[in-house]
Amino acid sequence: MSREDPPIGGSVASGFEPVRRAFENNFTRGDELGAAVAAYHNGENVVDLWGGYRDTDCTAPWTEETLVLVFSATKGVAAAGMAHAHSAGLFDFDDRVAEYWPAFGVNGKDDVTIRDLLNHRAGVAAIDGRLTPADLADRQSLLDRLAAKDPDWTPGTRHGYHAFSLGWYASEVLRQADPEGRRLPTYLQQELLSPLDAEFYIGLPRAVDSERVAEVESFGVRDLLTNIQGFPPRMLLSLANPWSLTTRALSPFEMSSPAALNAPEWRQHEIPAGNGIGRVRDLARLYGDLAVGGDIVGLDAATFDELRFTPPPPPGGSTDMVLKTETLYSLGYWKPFAGYSFGSSAAFGAPGAGGAFAFADPERGVGFAYAPNRMGTRIWDDPREAALRDAVLDCLDAHGSRTASPSN
Repeated sequence: MSREDPPIGGSVASGFEPVRRAFENNFTRGDELGAAVAAYHNGENVVDLWGGYRDTDCTAPWTEETLVLVFSATKGVAAAGMAHAHSAGLFDFDDRVAEYWPAFGVNGKDDVTIRDLLNHRAGVAAIDGRLTPADLADRQSLLDRLAAKDPDWTPGTRHGYHAFSLGWYASEVLRQADPEGRRLPTYLQQELLSPLDAEFYIGLPRAVDSERVAEVESFGVRDLLTNIQGFPPRMLLSLANPWSLTTRALSPFEMSSPAALNAPEWRQHEIPAGNGIGRVRDLARLYGDLAVGGDIVGLDAATFDELRFTPPPPPGGSTDMVLKTETLYSLGYWKPFAGYSFGSSAAFGAPGAGGAFAFADPERGVGFAYAPNRMGTRIWDDPREAALRDAVLDCLDAHGSRTASPSN
């Protein structure tokens, strides 16, 4: 097979044929190497497509069992775990982090709440010093560094994308709150992923066949220069400074490119904000359940209402201290805002570097997920993903689809 004739597999429900055409068009234009897209509506799998190649030599077709790194779309899965723990009564979102993790409550962080943390308002976005795989293997040392950190701004007053730090902070809060002492990856497997029969890993087990994992093709300098409009200008200026908050938050690792997160020495470690690897349909299945109330994964009505809610911006305004543009976050998720529309105001989701994105829209009862293995160069609204997302939403709107009432 050749790049000009990429294999396409899977199916769509009646009425969702435009999604398949949009998926095929991504390959026809030459934008894709390999990718998958899936959607659930009111619990029904209405889109399940995969295509192209899982290797950069174009010799191994992407299959229905292919696993792919989704980068920061991992945050949405982690956030679902925290939402479940809230439903289970392990903590309240307005509890102080230091109540569960006393070492965190230093250097002006004693009043930071779990809500502040998940809303990217805790001021602990940057990692002090670059991290290696050996640093990740020494978990206690990493936690000590995170707990002792001076905040990047006065907690609660501003928000800024906690690109990688968020996952480790959230995981330790959960471990301290959980009577069984489980970290996020274990908690997710036992409480959410197993009930869904979903395959998604944060820290890829050695037992998983590495041939199933798609090889990631990174972007180059030329790609960045020709797609510079995909980044906020002030963010690019900040990235030019190696000591800036933006650089320290977005590039905390000793690696040559983001694609290195897919290398075995990195993907074996737990990075709950950035190195999730799984099947795209299972990511959509999780969001599909969340979109209709989370009955399978065990959310209660109060937590579901929290996920639907759009909070006001922090007192200091909606400009992101890290990304240098307007953003909006809630409970570990991105929420729609003027510069990023992906559904109704009740929607919530998480984009990932390179183009991955997954979200739930309770108003439409839809869960959606897409991930490629050729990295794009936008923070959000990758043209390949946006075309698929728009096609799904247009198909739903054409049929006047709305969610069924949540069972809980």
